[in-house]
Amino acid sequence: MSISHAILSEIFGYHAFRGHQEAAIAHVTAGGDALVLMPTGGGKSLCYQIPAIARARAGHGVAIVVSPLIALMHDQVGALQEAGVHADFLNSTLDSTQAADVEKRMFSGAITLLYVAPERLNTPRFLALLTSLYERNQLSMFAIDEVHCVSQWGHDFRPEYRSLTLLHERFPNVPRVALTATADALTRSDIVERLELQSAAQYVSSFDRPNIRYKIVEKVDARKQLLKFIQSEHAGDAGIVYCQSRKKVEETSAYLEEQGIHSLPYHAGLDMQLRQANQDAFLRTELGEDNIVMVATIAFGMGIDKPNVRFVAHLDMPKNIEGYYQETGRAGRDGESANAWMAYGLQDVVNQRRMIDESPANDAYKTVMRGKLEALLGLAEATDCRRARLLRYFGQEVLAGDGNPESLGAGQPRYTCGNCDNCLTPAVVWDATEAARKALSCIYRVQQSTGIGFGAGHIMDILRGKKTDKMAQFGHESLSTFGIGADISEQQWRSVLRQLIAIGALRVDAQAFNTLALTDMSRAVLKGEIAIEVRESAKAAAPEPRAAKRYKSGSATPDATKPKMLPADLSVDAQERFMALKAWRTEVAKEHNLPAYVIFHDATLVAIANSAPQNQQALSQISGLGARKLATYGDDVLRIVAGSAPKAVSGGADAHAYETSDDTGYEEQI
Repeated sequence: MSISHAILSEIFGYHAFRGHQEAAIAHVTAGGDALVLMPTGGGKSLCYQIPAIARARAGHGVAIVVSPLIALMHDQVGALQEAGVHADFLNSTLDSTQAADVEKRMFSGAITLLYVAPERLNTPRFLALLTSLYERNQLSMFAIDEVHCVSQWGHDFRPEYRSLTLLHERFPNVPRVALTATADALTRSDIVERLELQSAAQYVSSFDRPNIRYKIVEKVDARKQLLKFIQSEHAGDAGIVYCQSRKKVEETSAYLEEQGIHSLPYHAGLDMQLRQANQDAFLRTELGEDNIVMVATIAFGMGIDKPNVRFVAHLDMPKNIEGYYQETGRAGRDGESANAWMAYGLQDVVNQRRMIDESPANDAYKTVMRGKLEALLGLAEATDCRRARLLRYFGQEVLAGDGNPESLGAGQPRYTCGNCDNCLTPAVVWDATEAARKALSCIYRVQQSTGIGFGAGHIMDILRGKKTDKMAQFGHESLSTFGIGADISEQQWRSVLRQLIAIGALRVDAQAFNTLALTDMSRAVLKGEIAIEVRESAKAAAPEPRAAKRYKSGSATPDATKPKMLPADLSVDAQERFMALKAWRTEVAKEHNLPAYVIFHDATLVAIANSAPQNQQALSQISGLGARKLATYGDDVLRIVAGSAPKAVSGGADAHAYETSDDTGYEEQI
């Protein structure tokens, strides 16, 4: 057995690697640099944790992990300590005495992995510490987590990450592994250039998340649409709802509460203690309890490792596909089925274009960002498989044998993933080519008649023949295009305009009050050289149901609002064992001030409940039970399986009384 396999089994309790894990771990353990891209929940943390442990055992010293958020450091360090790994962090939650103790233990060789934020790493004091370790050959490796933050093209760009190129300059013989779940080809190229990883091996796993079902709907009444989605598909489930603004976060959370759905807000403007309390409540809610729906801006989520998030919803369109993919990946980390739901509208496109155009960035940057936005809009407007579009965006082609129309040719079956809205219920589309030509012709004539541009609302009023004060003011009732689209609803016209923006035949001029303007591609549409297909517009939202009573775990409630108490396929006896194990795990997690899944994942409890092991040997065969956890918790688990209560809550690893704060000052200001 290789050293990496031994560590995988002994410490983490797993019996086999997945995908590129083994190759990446072997390469870094041997001293090579690597860029690792694995989807959220794909096990990328092991790609630096196992090499760090292996290199420490070989006498190479401490591994430095660059991590962007204290909340993320907290859970990862806590999980490693539970597994028996000597891990710690240096950040602002430690006072000077505690920080000095961490530094002392680091120099004595008592720490295998040390987590720091990029801001701390760049301080003269910390660089001096690293230099001292390097001169003593006690600096084993650098792991740069969430490395997409390095790139200006990434969805979470942080300038502090840019300076990490100094790691290669100052410590040239120390291997580096850069890791992320999300990066398109442009972002990957930028990461390689900025961090001087040209010679690094690249390990890129499939971007597919087959357990996530993608559904994107046109906004009609977004709040009611969201409520219907949660009530009909996710009553009692933990989920995340993303909104663009702080105000919308608070209003949406309050609305869900009024409708009987337990919800908490999270955004950078909240008091830090309240924000942390809300996050902790969300993370520590377990299966079968009164699960929480977190309504948040994108300031929430990086490093969130809660396994049983059953849905992620976007009430506003994100900036790009990378952000969308990263955020939706916070659902279904346990591998069970989950939903990614998004509502979008024309105003979303206008707002995002305005933010790009009004930013102080250079023209090259704005051009790339517009392209990314148009790709996301193309995904939203798509009538073919959404999963295939996502995979192609990240450079992963679906196989011809799977029915990819681009590979099979005309007339052949198109690719069908079987787990997105377009594949499950093929979209009803209509030929909007003539309508698109009318819209472009109208915009052209308006520009010619007045010399100024107008927004989508006024253009639609002209097309539908709607008489308004603005119409009379500018004399647009006399235009030949006035009323030529009266047979098409406003909702349908919005779809046409969105599609024209998506393919680049229209642009939104943010410098001129979000007016619509023609592009070079407009001519091809006007000539009929490009066909425009648009999905049927959404129907009006159903009447809002009466507010449901807030349920509590175990209460007698209608099936539609019952929390999902237990995993499927458990016998009656196994259900009792599972609930007893879960109650015990909750107490242990509370004592250690950690989320319950850091002690044991639900999948591990389910396996124990199903197999009912009678001794330590049988228990050791359960996935997720390493040697430390077996020694610490094994006797208690066996007593519970046997139907007896444990003697007391086990002590476990020496856990800090962790608190989180904004060590980095990093929060996306929305």
